[in-house]
Amino acid sequence: MAGHSQFKNIMHRKGRQDAAKAKVFAKLAREITVAAKAGLPDPDMNSRLRLAIQSARAENMPKDNIERAIKKAAGADTDSFESMRYEGYGPGGVAILVETLTDNRNRTGGAVRALFSKYGGNLGATGAVSHMFARIGEISYQPEAGTADAVLEAAIEAGAEDVQSSPAGHLITTTFADLGSVSAALEAKLGEPETVKALWKPAQTTSLDEDKAATLLKLIAGLEEDDDVQNVYSNFEVSDAVMAKLTAA
Repeated sequence: MAGHSQFKNIMHRKGRQDAAKAKVFAKLAREITVAAKAGLPDPDMNSRLRLAIQSARAENMPKDNIERAIKKAAGADTDSFESMRYEGYGPGGVAILVETLTDNRNRTGGAVRALFSKYGGNLGATGAVSHMFARIGEISYQPEAGTADAVLEAAIEAGAEDVQSSPAGHLITTTFADLGSVSAALEAKLGEPETVKALWKPAQTTSLDEDKAATLLKLIAGLEEDDDVQNVYSNFEVSDAVMAKLTAA
């Protein structure tokens, strides 16, 4: 009986993982289609599309899915999506940025506002919290890409701003504007990176206790579950002990 229950739990967990992966692929495909439609369908001539494809590869998105998403941009029946960014505060005064791609801003705005309200947060106007973040690019490599000195040298030549190397790998930071050129130069030297991301990095963090952190994580999970939400960024900070308790729950 215990074995049967364990099998059911494993299958249930696998089902959740498969569903989560499908949702991630759907969001990546949307970004690829929008990027291809906004510019040329050639990633060598379209930096946004190149970044979207690199992000998809980092998530092990099948090549066929990527190609279908690019081809979809040429279709006459392709939905017209626009980028919308929502800014607000969560539990404990934590700053939150929400990036979306939507074909209905009323639907998306209403859903985002409802989630903020449900978990004790509130939306602000554009610019309310974005000044607390810096728009940057991050490029990561596995340890096998090279020694710390070799990666540092390649990053300096590529025009990167910072490099952090550890047994877990190499993390290279650059300005958002230079992300495309730096990643291309690094790829020529070190091979294809593990991930290439444009993100919002908080200038300072806000500490939360366990209760507020638990509520915030529910808010972030709810936002990420929404099909129109592409990315969620926050400046919250919790201790390792609190995070361990929350992730074990």
